[in-house]
Amino acid sequence: MNFDYYYGNESEQFVFYRIPKMLFKDKLFKDVSIDAKVLYGLMLDRMGLSIRNRWFDKENRVYIL
Repeated sequence: MNFDYYYGNESEQFVFYRIPKMLFKDKLFKDVSIDAKVLYGLMLDRMGLSIRNRWFDKENRVYIL
């Protein structure tokens, strides 16, 4: 595999998942697995899609399908 350098704005072509730093730094989450933390980030991403689709329950909470 050849990994070339990125030039200019080329690095902006990628989309990233956001995982709260708190999940890695707070002692409360020290026993939570890395897989669970990544899954949380994936679910946060899906929540954004749910908001755009206006998927809210009767109490105005966002839900994920």
